[in-house]
Amino acid sequence: MSRLPVKKTYKLYLGGAFPRSESGRTYEVEGANVALASRKDLRDAVRAAREAFPRWAGMTAYNRGQVLYRVAEMMEGRKGQFAELTGSEAEVNSAIDRWVWYAGWADKLAQVLGSSNPVAGPYFNFTIPEPTGVVGIVAPEEPPLAGLVSRLAPAVVGGNVAVVIASERRPLAAVTLSEVLATADVPGGVVNVLTGRKGELSPVLAGHMDVNALDLDGAGDNIAELERLAAENVKRIVRNGEGQSPWHAAAFLELKTVWHPIGV
Repeated sequence: MSRLPVKKTYKLYLGGAFPRSESGRTYEVEGANVALASRKDLRDAVRAAREAFPRWAGMTAYNRGQVLYRVAEMMEGRKGQFAELTGSEAEVNSAIDRWVWYAGWADKLAQVLGSSNPVAGPYFNFTIPEPTGVVGIVAPEEPPLAGLVSRLAPAVVGGNVAVVIASERRPLAAVTLSEVLATADVPGGVVNVLTGRKGELSPVLAGHMDVNALDLDGAGDNIAELERLAAENVKRIVRNGEGQSPWHAAAFLELKTVWHPIGV
């Protein structure tokens, strides 16, 4: 007796859960029906990220590194599935290795970016990196997995949380990455992934007053307008591009200087 296969339902990833869009909309892409996120979905994602921020930023850097390494472990176990979605095993390997690389940097950023500053007086003076807060990421269209990981990993390694607008034409790899994040000890809300129309979602993300920084590498020709919207609350605009570097993580961190009297 023949049977019909059970088709996968591709949903959003918000606050550690997998809801459908509140609008009930979907769009057909890559041979599947994918949730078409609304403006309210995006606002809900920002709210979930803000609620998750204190816990993630408050974890030790070493612990965050362990969590990111666990993401790489989980992706390694599903490498065949990711290779089928992306059509490139090399891209999957690159994405996994990038998680491992940034996991190793988690507890080293403070030493590299921070400093003990000489001052003329009886004081200790330290510069310490701290996370910026909620980071909005407009992921590039290609490559759909490695391009996203290259922007997401440096954003979260230093304690930031993220709201991601996935590749519009090839979102399935991003949704599958969400499943990995949900089972890899990443606290709910640290990463929130939206699928849908960038033209609809990107302006809401850029103009949201509770978003602190933006990576607009995947925004296409609309960057100038998004930067104008971002200027309303002086969001940091990051253009890391390809590759990996501790300075990519530093772009999402703020350097705070602390004074303390000697002997007190």
